[in-house]
Amino acid sequence: MTAQGVVTIIMKLKYKRVMLKISGEALAGDNGFGIDQEILSRICESVKKASDMGVEIAIVVGGGNFWRGRSGIGMDRTTADHMGMLATVINALALQDTLESKGVPTRVQTAIDMRRIAEPYIRGRAVRHLEKKRVVIFACGTGNPFFTTDTAAALRAAEIDADAILLAKNVDAVYDSDPKINHEAKRFDKITYLDMINLQLGVMDSTASTLCMDNNIPIIVFSIREPENIIKVLAGENIGTYIAKEV
Repeated sequence: MTAQGVVTIIMKLKYKRVMLKISGEALAGDNGFGIDQEILSRICESVKKASDMGVEIAIVVGGGNFWRGRSGIGMDRTTADHMGMLATVINALALQDTLESKGVPTRVQTAIDMRRIAEPYIRGRAVRHLEKKRVVIFACGTGNPFFTTDTAAALRAAEIDADAILLAKNVDAVYDSDPKINHEAKRFDKITYLDMINLQLGVMDSTASTLCMDNNIPIIVFSIREPENIIKVLAGENIGTYIAKEV
């Protein structure tokens, strides 16, 4: 792409700083467990393109491809959630390594102190990294049990003044029921926070949804199975589902 072409795209960008939430399941692909290296590479390639276009990108990654807190049946919930936080660190390091191999400066910050492998989360430092066009990956969720990585994405998005949350999932939009089960499920192109909460659509947990609503942070839900969707969302294309206070 020519320099003029890059400038044209930058001028059309809808968001300058975004929070990209990637589920652990998305990294697993069809395998259902672990990390699919091809999917990981494709996601990171799209993140690189977005970064090259001038977008400041923060990422919160889940850990469901290795462990979910609710998987610990009979286990103390706090212990199970701490195990889930460690799973997010595995994914964060994999994202960092792949992004760095593509020439993208990246920092991992963890909500639980583990200085041998990552920085501790410090808001001012995270914002400074973003200003220097480094991708920042937040791991360990909020650092507290009983909170999901969706809540972590909403919280960090508010803290870094993100323009929007890009919610990358294995489905292409928000539906009123599971489209895999109900082939007549209604698809939403736009929906309000209140409708999302009242209809219990399962986009995010109630804490994360309320955080976004209280801080007026738009949410765009789209399929990560086509990583180029990240660029399309940043350019303002109408894909997936747009969630805001008024639509």
